[in-house]
Amino acid sequence: MKHKNIIVSAVMILFFLSLSLFAWFKPQDSFSQSERRKLSQRPELNFQSLMSGKYMKDFDDYSLDQFPMRDKFRALKAKVSFDVLRRMDNNDIYISDGYAVKMEYPLNESSVKRAGQRFSYVYEKYLKDSGAKVYLSVIPDKNYFTAGEDRLSLDYDKLISDFKSETQFGEYIDIFDLLSIEDYYRTDTHWRQEKILPVAEKLAEAMGTELNLDFQEKTLDRDFYGVYYGQSALPLESEKIKYLTNEITENAKVFDFQNNKEISVYDMKKAEGKDPYEMFLSGPLSLVTMENPESSNGKELVIFRDSFTSSLAPLLLSGYDKITLVDIRYIHPDMVGKYVDFTDCDVLFLYSSSVLNSSETIK
Repeated sequence: MKHKNIIVSAVMILFFLSLSLFAWFKPQDSFSQSERRKLSQRPELNFQSLMSGKYMKDFDDYSLDQFPMRDKFRALKAKVSFDVLRRMDNNDIYISDGYAVKMEYPLNESSVKRAGQRFSYVYEKYLKDSGAKVYLSVIPDKNYFTAGEDRLSLDYDKLISDFKSETQFGEYIDIFDLLSIEDYYRTDTHWRQEKILPVAEKLAEAMGTELNLDFQEKTLDRDFYGVYYGQSALPLESEKIKYLTNEITENAKVFDFQNNKEISVYDMKKAEGKDPYEMFLSGPLSLVTMENPESSNGKELVIFRDSFTSSLAPLLLSGYDKITLVDIRYIHPDMVGKYVDFTDCDVLFLYSSSVLNSSETIK
């Protein structure tokens, strides 16, 4: 029995020693494809960082991010959490009828108020005396559709009420009743472009313009694993990205002011990248214009937006000569006036409930 204990102890010591040596000497990974984020790198050791405690904190982050076979251990932890411990979520993500959903809770009233104040600042600075017609709308996150399943979720009625009270300068357009969880990707936070034509139609109608909704549906020739696939660490099934095209989207003149170059409505290089959803208007950009050569109705639209609008804006283009997309998470509002003339435009503030509930990202 004594020899057996010695052998078991020796094997365990050898295992952990080998794992430690492997962790220390293996090449550092710079990026996690599954989590879509940069990984912590080995911190520099010096007297100042050691005495301040910064080195140990940074080393702790580094050791977690660079742990050998990290994704496999994350997947094992997720399986144990769900199947053995019977937890309802992992990393605040739960599965509802095959849809991975991020738990959004609690309602951050001060954040919603701050978002409204930042939009009010834009209104006072640019829109108040410009002749612009101003509209606002909120996109519900997937948690809204599963809130009745005994899971923690936002008080969406309160969120909308607080948001509207802070933004009384514009007309609110309600799109909640047009959406269901089936209109979103199963493994991602975003909505599916081919499912949101009714949303585009309602927004256009409220803003007094008509759309040509005659599109050809195409399917991206690669499997799509959304952001929740990596965050949940669960073996979720892949899905497909579909996108809608017509002569207007194919002939549109699109310009990316952030990188000072022309781009296309659908970026096929981005479609092959780490996040295929970025194929829609090349992903997170601070300022983009779309010009419709097929239109001469004199209408222009400016959308203050987050990433959801990247897939929606192409559906609205037929109703306007020009659409400008402004993301004030990446450009300060004080800079916008250098590029955008708001005179007599339609202006839409369109944000997801998740961004409103975490509005520190808005400048």
